[in-house]
Amino acid sequence: MSPTTYPSDSGAPLNPFAAVMEITPRSPIIFVSGQGSWLTDSTGRRYLDFIQGWAVNCLGHSPKPLIEALTRQAAQLLNCSPAFYNDQMVRLSDLLAAHSGLHHVFLANSGAEANEGAIKLARKWGAKHRDGAFEIITMDHGFHGRTLATMAASGKPQWEQLYEPKVPGFPKVPLNDLDAVAASITHRTAAVMLEPIQGEAGVFEATIPFLRAVRALTREQGVLLILDEIQTGIGRTGDLFGFEHAGITPDIMTLAKGLGGGVPLAALLAHREVSCFDYGDQGGTFCGNPLMAAAGCAVIEEVSRPAFLARVKQAGRRVADGLLGLSRKHGCSEVRGQGLLLALNLGRDNAAQVVNLCLERGVLINGPRPNALRFMPALTVTDDEIDRMLDVLDEVLGEVKAQ
Repeated sequence: MSPTTYPSDSGAPLNPFAAVMEITPRSPIIFVSGQGSWLTDSTGRRYLDFIQGWAVNCLGHSPKPLIEALTRQAAQLLNCSPAFYNDQMVRLSDLLAAHSGLHHVFLANSGAEANEGAIKLARKWGAKHRDGAFEIITMDHGFHGRTLATMAASGKPQWEQLYEPKVPGFPKVPLNDLDAVAASITHRTAAVMLEPIQGEAGVFEATIPFLRAVRALTREQGVLLILDEIQTGIGRTGDLFGFEHAGITPDIMTLAKGLGGGVPLAALLAHREVSCFDYGDQGGTFCGNPLMAAAGCAVIEEVSRPAFLARVKQAGRRVADGLLGLSRKHGCSEVRGQGLLLALNLGRDNAAQVVNLCLERGVLINGPRPNALRFMPALTVTDDEIDRMLDVLDEVLGEVKAQ
């Protein structure tokens, strides 16, 4: 038997994707390089990327600061045991603590891992300081990851019967419903956990009054506030962290996506009064490795510059204004979000069609819900690139409307 065929092939050409486990529908495109807001596939065709790895590549594809940091660190030290400190681990932890107002940092590999750590920390705190409290109130339609615990914490309806039995202890309430949060707090409650903007749900914001009221309520009731800033953190909303818009500070925060700028990096941050892990409670082979931490340092130093964040806000207004104009022109609905995490409600369930037609024209956008488009470009996106995306979307919406 030839090594490039299988008995079931019956002479048919080998599927080039056969070895890749199918966990999601994918277009038969193979990307081989990227620069800034642009991706190039194996045929040499270029695509304008307004997904950026789901808000991961905050500096765009292959940004110079990240390349330089990774190259420099790769020649110094790739990894050492997490039983030891390394200079980049310490440096990134110091940067995150200084910018966030929180005190202790655990570096991890993914947002789900960081959120899993936040759940564990809250439960450990509840066991020690709230008479064994373990429940964490979360939001309907929230998304916190794909481990068993973070799936249970998430509020995705399609996961309700998946991987039973679920990890218990996550009562759900509607976003922006303070009365529901208050009614759900009992002696079993350790924390309230939410995203400042529910990105996977279709970009729905927790309002500033709600965030402030939840912060006040959790303090009054003696429970923790956990903010999942996996998607909203690292400049995505125009401030370094989403919670800054409300002028509050959580007890626990999680970061990922943009923190690594394209490499696998996440962080669990906690106030010193909440940071109660004992030795052995938390860890991970690659957690805090110097290569990824060096990348995180480069990202934070770039994004935290005032001029950088001012430009994110300016670019976000340009995208939002453009989407509002297209909505009026083509009979769509509202524009949601902040900064460069935005969504357009199409007013009808044709998001998949719009996404595919844009792909055919070389523009990558995301449809998180049947009636909504999501826009997560690089934070370095230019005005010309924004206008190019809007022009293509205008053409596609006009075509779909005519049909």
